[in-house]
Amino acid sequence: MDAVDHVVKNAYILIPALYIIGAVFKGIEKVPDRFIPLILLFFGIAGALGLLGISVSSVIQGILITGVTVYGDQITKQLIGKR
Repeated sequence: MDAVDHVVKNAYILIPALYIIGAVFKGIEKVPDRFIPLILLFFGIAGALGLLGISVSSVIQGILITGVTVYGDQITKQLIGKR
């Protein structure tokens, strides 16, 4: 079972949006890399609340979306990136 199976289809648009936001923050030298997942978590929850309305379920969707984005980025770097 994939994590994406638990994500509401309306929230899928947040995955590329969070990826782009992460890339922007990665380019900012003053932001340490270790804080980028936390920044993405904030944007993921805020985006889910904006798309799905204010509810606990929306917060959970934001957390799941952020997890899918960060995990997808890391798995891509590990499998396809430099060895």
